[in-house]
Amino acid sequence: MVKRLFGTVTVALVAVLTLAGCGGGDPLTGASASPEGSGAAPAAGGKVVVGSANFPGNVLLAEIYAQALEAKGVRVEKKLNIGSREVLYDQIKSGGLTVLPEYIGSLLAYVDKTATAKTEDDVLAALKERLPAELEVLKPAAAEDNNSLTVTKATAEKDGLTTIEDLAGVAKGFTVGGPPEFRSRQEKNFKDTYGLEFKEWKKTGDATADALRDGTVQVGNVFTADPKIVLNDLVPLKDTKNAFAADNIAPLVSRAGVNDTVTAALNAVSAKLDTPGLQALMKRVSVDKDDTATVAKDWLTHNGLA
Repeated sequence: MVKRLFGTVTVALVAVLTLAGCGGGDPLTGASASPEGSGAAPAAGGKVVVGSANFPGNVLLAEIYAQALEAKGVRVEKKLNIGSREVLYDQIKSGGLTVLPEYIGSLLAYVDKTATAKTEDDVLAALKERLPAELEVLKPAAAEDNNSLTVTKATAEKDGLTTIEDLAGVAKGFTVGGPPEFRSRQEKNFKDTYGLEFKEWKKTGDATADALRDGTVQVGNVFTADPKIVLNDLVPLKDTKNAFAADNIAPLVSRAGVNDTVTAALNAVSAKLDTPGLQALMKRVSVDKDDTATVAKDWLTHNGLA
């Protein structure tokens, strides 16, 4: 699985274009993102456009952001399930989108293909340097939807695995599963960071957790907010050497389209969102098939944000 994505025009032109339809976030300062001062109204006649990528976890986060803003009296338009980061990034950079749920490590990898930052603080510092002036990442949540190398509980106990480093002694006998691009993105990283060489790489995509459960693969790239980690009794191995960059969730915003009210509402969401809580929400959406908007509303109400 992979996530994240998002020219320079005058503020007046951005406002006109946004009326025709479209939405973005950054966790660096927490200050007002309005270019006209802390009291300035959002662009596009006060409308904030919240967008999302085309996978359930990102749609859920966009729903949470949108409803949190509506609870503060902000006029919101939702544009969900748009597509990949390549599409979304250009839209938020141009001002067509105002707010977008992002994942800080993946966003950095998109805007800087040579980035080496791994920790949350280093990733945020690098984003502050690399993002264009039009964009800002607001305060990140504790919640991450990060890459992992995950095994079953039975495999972890049998081979004494608690960290990725522990795989060094068994990797040559293991088949590893993940999305189609997983090998091209991570094979050299695993070898350089942990000395890992796997017997075989399989493209298991969204079914990686199931492939672990049925023994098709012995280790897999399962994202940390995937509820199947709990449901399938899986064990994400600790990444002690930071092979994967921190991927905390944060709103990417178009500076021209937000004010203090918008920023405060989004930061309040980040202050409450953690990984176990996100896993529980994703179980309702992906496993129980509950309505996404209802799941978002329930979470906001429970946390005093609706």
